[in-house]
Amino acid sequence: MPPRAFDLDIQAIRRRLEREGWRIRPSKGPHDIYTMPGRPHVAVPRGRGSLPSGTARSIARHAGWLDGSEEP
Repeated sequence: MPPRAFDLDIQAIRRRLEREGWRIRPSKGPHDIYTMPGRPHVAVPRGRGSLPSGTARSIARHAGWLDGSEEP
């Protein structure tokens, strides 16, 4: 199985989004919403620890980290 192009750790995902220029939109609820002009928003669950691989893959796809994703 090839290595993943994304991390499962919530904190690592948040750091990568912020490093790439995504900004948090103020929101209530169990998720933080990251936005970038011209891109769909990305919802990341609040908390610590690891995400299920399908959830992390969905975040990576919306952020454009996977092949076949929308590019900015």
